[in-house]
Amino acid sequence: MIKKLLLYLALTTVTINYAQDAITEIYIIDAYVTPELPYTLKLTFFTSEPAQSKFHFENEEYVVSDEFTEDHTFELNLTGFKFDSTTVPYFIEVQNAEGVITKSEIYDIALPEDNELKKDDAPGLFTICCFGGVIFGFPSPTYVSTKDGDYFSLTKEIPIVTFFASGFNYPMGIIAAEYSHIFKSPRQNFLRIGYKHIFEVSYIEYISPGVNGFTDFNGLNGISPEITVGWFNVYNSFTVYTKYRFNTNFNEDNKNFHEVSIGLYSSFLSFNL
Repeated sequence: MIKKLLLYLALTTVTINYAQDAITEIYIIDAYVTPELPYTLKLTFFTSEPAQSKFHFENEEYVVSDEFTEDHTFELNLTGFKFDSTTVPYFIEVQNAEGVITKSEIYDIALPEDNELKKDDAPGLFTICCFGGVIFGFPSPTYVSTKDGDYFSLTKEIPIVTFFASGFNYPMGIIAAEYSHIFKSPRQNFLRIGYKHIFEVSYIEYISPGVNGFTDFNGLNGISPEITVGWFNVYNSFTVYTKYRFNTNFNEDNKNFHEVSIGLYSSFLSFNL
């Protein structure tokens, strides 16, 4: 059943502004920093078709090749650079002859141990993990509108399985579980499990339609179609999003309700396929 649903959703992507079958595949061969002075970042990759390429690193854009080629090499002298951790994120952007732009996933490049590139006041691994854990565990505040009144809710969604496609910054799809508590509502607790498909778009991060099955553990069961908009990234690991969702059990209109929420998305604790 899941395979049929994934196939159906994949076929519907032809109605979106960009065509996934037009992407240029990016294959990274080497990406490392030399262990000896002067520290030099070296990058080698090739593409599935001739393309121009750029390297995005430390909020800067570097031209790798302004000619259409399949083989790409790049070197960057890191003298004078200072970093907050022992790994630094980067991604690659390519454009084929038809003008279609493809961005790679965000990767991390490791810095040499005991190097001079790390800031003296950079936070330790424990601090970084604690900070990330707090952000990941923070629930999404949600406005709930029912026929009986308006309520406030806290919702926490946890991606379980993510499906990645090469050449994209976000997964193609997500299977996720979600728990919601609606304060002072006659029905307060809801569990949802569902699937959402992600379409990356220009100027923002993504648009993601989805559908969930839900239960309140007391006989109210139904489905909840939703639409999510990812707006921008925070620390290269989290995306600020807003979501609208309609909940219905098909049989009793007075039990249908609407939700609008804001939150942070990350898939780093999910099982990736």
